[in-house]
Amino acid sequence: MAKIHGFNIAIGFLLISVVINFFLVYNHFAYRVANQELSWSKEAALEAEAVASISCSGHGKAYIDGVPFEGVPVCECNSCYGGKDCSQVLPDCPADADSGDPLFLEPFWVQHAASSAVVVAGWHRMSYRFSSNDKSSITVELEKCIRELHAVIGNAKTDGRYMVFGAGSTQLLNAAIYALSPEDSPSPASVVASIPFYPVYKLETEFYNSVQFKWQGEASLWKNRSDTSGTSIEFVTSPNNPDGKFRKPVLTGPSAKTIYDHAYYWPHFSAITSAADEDLMIFTLSKLTGHAGSRLGWALVKDEKVYTRMQMFMSLNTLAQSHDTQLRTLKLLKVVLKERGRKMFEFSYKTMRERWERISKSFSSSKRFSLQKLEPQYCTYFKNVTGPSPAYAWIKCEREEDEECTAVLQTANIIGRGGIVFCGDTRYVRLSLIKRQDDFELLLQRIDAMISKESGAAYM
Repeated sequence: MAKIHGFNIAIGFLLISVVINFFLVYNHFAYRVANQELSWSKEAALEAEAVASISCSGHGKAYIDGVPFEGVPVCECNSCYGGKDCSQVLPDCPADADSGDPLFLEPFWVQHAASSAVVVAGWHRMSYRFSSNDKSSITVELEKCIRELHAVIGNAKTDGRYMVFGAGSTQLLNAAIYALSPEDSPSPASVVASIPFYPVYKLETEFYNSVQFKWQGEASLWKNRSDTSGTSIEFVTSPNNPDGKFRKPVLTGPSAKTIYDHAYYWPHFSAITSAADEDLMIFTLSKLTGHAGSRLGWALVKDEKVYTRMQMFMSLNTLAQSHDTQLRTLKLLKVVLKERGRKMFEFSYKTMRERWERISKSFSSSKRFSLQKLEPQYCTYFKNVTGPSPAYAWIKCEREEDEECTAVLQTANIIGRGGIVFCGDTRYVRLSLIKRQDDFELLLQRIDAMISKESGAAYM
């Protein structure tokens, strides 16, 4: 018994010794790897940290690629702020609510700077393709991540669909028109949309001036014409830009093709009512994470022939999407997917919901201006009824004499995007709610000041 007991003790000491040695070797290896990783990335990391630490008084940012002063990047100030550290408020500065720049998400990414950072070696992905075997220009991991994201959010079905990448959704829109147009037809496909619509649909279609497709304007007017024949291609933006309303196609039938632009179908702009299940759907990174400058969008395509034609268009147009952009997008979406998207979407929805509530309250006391009506809906992602949180306020000037609503707001030092830009009525103006908090606060100040004068003298 004593021998067995001694043998067990020896075995125990041996196991402890093995565990300790494994721990020491692992830590030594990990330490060496960490130091090896920092051997070439250390300088870049220090530079990024140094620039990020530059104080701009909370009203601006310094960037590595910014214009330097004495070798150091300087603060780039938010709208209506100036000075070396952006601490000076610029008097009489207009509230510019024209742009759809989604900078409201900037604070989230500041909070998650470490997990979203990307360090790229100079030799990273230098080839045109990701793999010499399959000749692919799309990273498999990013495609998997996007499909997972749609499944988690529940805003689109991806099973049985091909994926096409583009430089934002803008490039994909024209690729889709090209792919849906008949190849051998005596007449071009008729491209239409319902007013008010995103102006790029019209501008792009007319700019390319193709013999395969032609812009024909308002969908409902085209439907009622007696001379309509051949293929029609309808843009359906849902939720819609500029008014945030859900849309369905006007044109139906075997010759009616539809491009669904779901740029705003994310939980921060709209309740997710069901998973979109259309033949051709387009999404964009800019309205998902706010990274408009990265220029990445994707299309989910059911038909293989349409997918092949879109891929051919993209290949001839730009050959492939930037590998650097795809890497950054992959990193960002991995952050978004943590805790099934809860951190980002709770932040973003709260921000947009509060802005909508505040601007609605301001316009509620006005008889001169009205705001679009949006109703609460059940959101399958949040699993409760959520209030409206649109990207834009769609303002109407109600007085008969206020025919040019843009001019009325300009007199109040507010810059908006006129309804005529969306082929709509000049009595409407779109105000962006997705810019920085500084921009929103100034916009609200200008609106409150404008409305407070309603009972007094007119400002035109």
